[in-house]
Amino acid sequence: MHVLIVEDDVKIARFVERGLKEAGYAADHCERAEDALARLASGSYDAAIVDVMLPGMDGLSMIEAARGRGVATPILVLSAKRSVEDRVSGFTRGGDDYLTKPFSFAELLVRVQSLIRRSSQTPVSTRLSVADLEVDLLARTVTRGGATLELQPREFSLLEYFMRNPDRVLSKTMIMEHIWEYDFDPQTNVVDVLVSRLRSKVDREFDRKLIATVRGVGYVLKSGA
Repeated sequence: MHVLIVEDDVKIARFVERGLKEAGYAADHCERAEDALARLASGSYDAAIVDVMLPGMDGLSMIEAARGRGVATPILVLSAKRSVEDRVSGFTRGGDDYLTKPFSFAELLVRVQSLIRRSSQTPVSTRLSVADLEVDLLARTVTRGGATLELQPREFSLLEYFMRNPDRVLSKTMIMEHIWEYDFDPQTNVVDVLVSRLRSKVDREFDRKLIATVRGVGYVLKSGA
């Protein structure tokens, strides 16, 4: 999952970015609303976290402009303002949720996860399954054929992406945008390495192989035999 952080307070931005990455998300950071607006328009983000007070264009004006351009990305508004009027303004101008400062990262993460689940077309269920492979999104556990698989955060994030898109070929660029940062070097082989690591855990001990390579295109998680 790929999240955009729009925050001019570098300390807060680094705190949120570090936490998201440790939880297996890719995260990009913008200090100015004008730059964030262009990135949101690209449609490559699963969620955005936007501070209200920004230099130049403020956060709510940016959200309003993004909605005017047809951007549907779910947005969590961050603000030091706590009044009912401020919260209402955050929602009426296009925000999907509102979190006041100071905040705990645990609460922020739960809210971001909830926004992403609601915006996706998948069921509300916290479990994903393909063949005999199962993922519990809340407990962050993975089993195949009843056996527990131990995954690192990026491996878990990649598997979740595959399982939300069974039988769909995911290109290296698509995977890069969901697992790593906006400006990550596409010439590296990190995608191949990560898929190889995930495949060794998901497929190595089983006769039926679920993750397949589509030469010249990318990778696919097969749901059928």
